[in-house]
Amino acid sequence: MVARESFTFSELEQWLNERRVTEIECLVPDLTGVARGKILPREKFTEDRGMRLPEAIVAIGVTGEFPEQGSYYDVISPTDRDMHLRPDPATVRIVPWAADPTAQVIHDCFDRDGNMIPYAPRSVLRRVCDLFAAEGWNPVVAPELEFYLIERNADPNQPLRPPRGRSGRAETSRQSYSIDAVNEFDPLFEEIYEYCEKMELNVDTLIHEAGAGQMEINFFHDHPLGLADEVFFFKRTIREAALRHEMYATFMAKPMAHEPGSAMHVHQSVVDQDGRNIFSNADGSASDMFRWYIGGLQRYIPAAMALFAPYVNSYRRLSRATAAPINIQWGTDNRTVGIRSPVAGPAARRIENRVIGADANPYVALAATLACGYLGIKNRIEPKPECKGDAYLGEYSLPRSLGEALGLLKAETDLHTVLGEKFVTVYTEVKEIEYEEFMKVISPWEREHLLLHV
Repeated sequence: MVARESFTFSELEQWLNERRVTEIECLVPDLTGVARGKILPREKFTEDRGMRLPEAIVAIGVTGEFPEQGSYYDVISPTDRDMHLRPDPATVRIVPWAADPTAQVIHDCFDRDGNMIPYAPRSVLRRVCDLFAAEGWNPVVAPELEFYLIERNADPNQPLRPPRGRSGRAETSRQSYSIDAVNEFDPLFEEIYEYCEKMELNVDTLIHEAGAGQMEINFFHDHPLGLADEVFFFKRTIREAALRHEMYATFMAKPMAHEPGSAMHVHQSVVDQDGRNIFSNADGSASDMFRWYIGGLQRYIPAAMALFAPYVNSYRRLSRATAAPINIQWGTDNRTVGIRSPVAGPAARRIENRVIGADANPYVALAATLACGYLGIKNRIEPKPECKGDAYLGEYSLPRSLGEALGLLKAETDLHTVLGEKFVTVYTEVKEIEYEEFMKVISPWEREHLLLHV
């Protein structure tokens, strides 16, 4: 079988035939990373090689709402036009939990004239990767995705709790890197690995993170678009597997008040057309481009935070108390900074963005972090001096709320140019209505401390 990334439609048909697939889940990731689309019989999929959906389907907020007015409708027609979806054969995967042989295929979004829908998350990442390709560069990324296993809880008014493992007891203490704590959930993880193998997902290591019931999965490094697809598939897969074991898996940035938050750390580097890492000089030393990439991250991360931390809950994670980055300092082998350079040989020299939350849309987050680095190289932005101490002792330099972050993103025209004006317009308008919805909710903290005291 040929490499998956070079699949043609005829090879896709052969793949489906070999597995006797009878149904196709036609998927498109929306702004939140939710899988939208339709389920088609195999014959209908083969006949049409695509489908249509309303343009706004990929531009929905996490509450399912659309903006009622504003610049959103300068981009998306108020007449609710169709967009045309085309399957990407390279993304085909089996659905391992389906009763009948079922495949899932991610689709790209186009308008009636054949132009990519500019605000679709996959389109945005393609756009940024194309900018790198125009320079003769190939970005390489490796996400590390944290998540929590949670006891099933159908009441959103009740606090979340860790689930019970094989011992019948729930975790009550921090168990960083504990093998025994992972083994508590062996039946679940055995099924997850089985699903990942059937889906040909290139997951690497599984570890227990600091929080009670908090885990981390690492992915092998690869091209950003393929890895965003894998993270998209993995989130869907682990939620399904957890439900089958009577628990939830959540990628909320801060699901429990007294536990650490969950991140999606992204290691990133860039190679040239000959496969050489442009972050290293011929003598093995760090290159100018390495410094400039860091400088770009430092310059633009604050304005990109609404893309890395997309919900009101996201900002609860970014605090000294949760051992998450609070600023954009950089350092070598320093996990207190927002921008870390792991110790590695010249060929593997890379930069880790530790600011991104697990709740971020993988397509949007990868596009944004690459955009920051790209602008750093193109504009030759020098980084600030390396932090060699505890960055948690420094000042906050990231926005503290979604509202503040959206203001910074709207004002940063350099990011608009790289990510696309239409994407930024649609994204910020959708996030504004989410923020307004949140502001209608009165929290228990407010009732406890303000009701009788102010």
